[in-house]
Amino acid sequence: MNSTQAALRDEIRELAEEAFHQKLISGHGDGPDINEYQIVYQGKPRHLPLEQAYFFLTNLLYRSRIH
Repeated sequence: MNSTQAALRDEIRELAEEAFHQKLISGHGDGPDINEYQIVYQGKPRHLPLEQAYFFLTNLLYRSRIH
């Protein structure tokens, strides 16, 4: 894992913690693949590529602020 991926994973972890505390997701953690992150959303674990996990979480948090 290069430093860019490590920084992205750290940012994803922070976003996931925020989403978890706001009860937008019910869990999160490293995926089985080094390039994936697991997010439990609506009771279903989803293994997303890092970039997709980042966009999913930022979008989820953004929508929660609007409503």
